[in-house]
Amino acid sequence: MKKILFAALIALTATAAQAQPPAGDAKPGDYYGEKPTTEGAIAIAEIPAKLEKSETVETKVRAKVLDVCPKKGCWVKLQVDDSTTAFVKMKDYAFFLPTAVKGKTVVLDGTAKIKTVSVAELKHYAEDAKKSKAEIDAITQPEKEISFLANGIVVVE
Repeated sequence: MKKILFAALIALTATAAQAQPPAGDAKPGDYYGEKPTTEGAIAIAEIPAKLEKSETVETKVRAKVLDVCPKKGCWVKLQVDDSTTAFVKMKDYAFFLPTAVKGKTVVLDGTAKIKTVSVAELKHYAEDAKKSKAEIDAITQPEKEISFLANGIVVVE
């Protein structure tokens, strides 16, 4: 009986620990995943033109973080320009970002591509972002977006 209770306690603790983004202030110099250098980083606004010429682009970009998954820090949205955003997932789900990175500028090393996102996936991300039921129900069409798979992210300002 003690073994069962002990196993249940460990499972509950592990679940609670994984259901939260990492703690931290996301200060300049803090990095997540593989530590990218800032040298050679381009403005994220250059990515749409590069993706017109190639299906995927290995790159290092500088961008402002608009949103972070509040559940685990497992995705972020970056500002590309006034009307466009990019969606970032972490390679192999190997690292997460603290919610404090929201509003900060980062350099991201990874692969960019244009992706069609299904309605189900869009609704899942809206739920993660704690959108209202009305906002989630309003999602009825798939969307094309700039998608990044990040190897590493460093906070620069």
